[in-house]
Amino acid sequence: MALTLTAIYEEAEEGGYVGYVAELPGANTQGESLEEVRENLIEAAQLILEANREATEKRLTDPAKVRREPLIVEAA
Repeated sequence: MALTLTAIYEEAEEGGYVGYVAELPGANTQGESLEEVRENLIEAAQLILEANREATEKRLTDPAKVRREPLIVEAA
């Protein structure tokens, strides 16, 4: 599954860059180069999505009563 999100990169005062995902609170990182920040940010987003999915699975009281389906969202 591919998901398109918005990555924001800013130059850090102390050098290097910080990056975060506008639509995914908590997905942020820093690095010496833009390439390093991009790689770190992809990993951070993947980890957050995986952790959220696992936490949701643990909260389900009766998985047999749960319906799952793809959700396609288009945003500007």
